[in-house]
Order: sequence, then C-alpha cells, then structure tokens
Amino acid sequence: MRKSPMPKQSHAPEESPKRGGGERSEPTPREGLSSGAPPPTQVVVIPRRRSFPAELKLRILEEIDACRAPGEIGAVLRREGLYSSHLTKWREQRKKGVLAALSDVHRGPRAKPADARELEKLRKENLRLSKRLRQVELLLELQKKVSEVLGIPLSSLPSDELDS
Repeated sequence: MRKSPMPKQSHAPEESPKRGGGERSEPTPREGLSSGAPPPTQVVVIPRRRSFPAELKLRILEEIDACRAPGEIGAVLRREGLYSSHLTKWREQRKKGVLAALSDVHRGPRAKPADARELEKLRKENLRLSKRLRQVELLLELQKKVSEVLGIPLSSLPSDELDS
C-alpha cells in the first residue's frame, strides 16, 4: 500500500497579489524601477559631538534657576535636547567661574605676543649673521696663507683696531 504524499506546509505568509516575489521589501520592476536601474543610495550620517557656547550654557542655567513649578525643568531639558548631567556639569563650571572665563576664548594655538615674535626674528638674524661672519673669517685666513706662500706682504692693522 502506498501512502499518498502529504502536502507540505510552509510557514511563509501568503503572497500578496500586488507583489510577485514573496517577502521582498525592495520594489519590483513592475512597481516603477526599471530592471537596469541601480539600487537607491543610502546616505550615512556621521555623528558629530555637540558643543555648547558659554553664553548658551549661562542662558539655560538662568532659565532653569527661574523654574519653580514641578516639571518645568524637565520641559526645558526636553525643549533644548539636554540631559540633567549637562546641568550638573554646567553648574560646577559656573561655580568655579569657568563659564565666565570661556566667553571670549578661542580654540587652537595661542598667538605669540609681539615681543616673542620680535625676539624670534632677532635670534634668526643673529644665527644668519654668525654663519656669515664665520665664512668671512675663513676667507681671511685663506687669504693670509696665500699671501705667505706667494710672498706678498699684507698691510697689517694694529690689533686694537680689529676689535672695535
């Protein structure tokens, strides 16, 4: 006796009459995309750390300090997109006086004062002139040796005139 094959039961949902391919999420060519069209591109958003200027921090802290009714602080935090930890840190900074000091601080390397720039310029010039002096001294020594070999007398200056 032969057993008749039992129909297979699939756990896949019924195919919708609109879609012809089962559980496909991308549109089929019948729904608007041509078969040769590239898939839609996806833009990836790169997260960026938020920064809060000192003026904004102080304004929000003043607004929070003025809140008296229950729930007002939470409403301000939700409106501004902040967490209570921000308030804690900002209050500590305000207490230490950091926020007042931050009002006109710019990030990056600090500019050198005019005196330091002038000093650096003079040091470079001194180094350049020292190298030049050394070259002149070497040439003078060479000239003296050549004059000795050739027997040409050089007019000599007194040593006290050389130093001045």
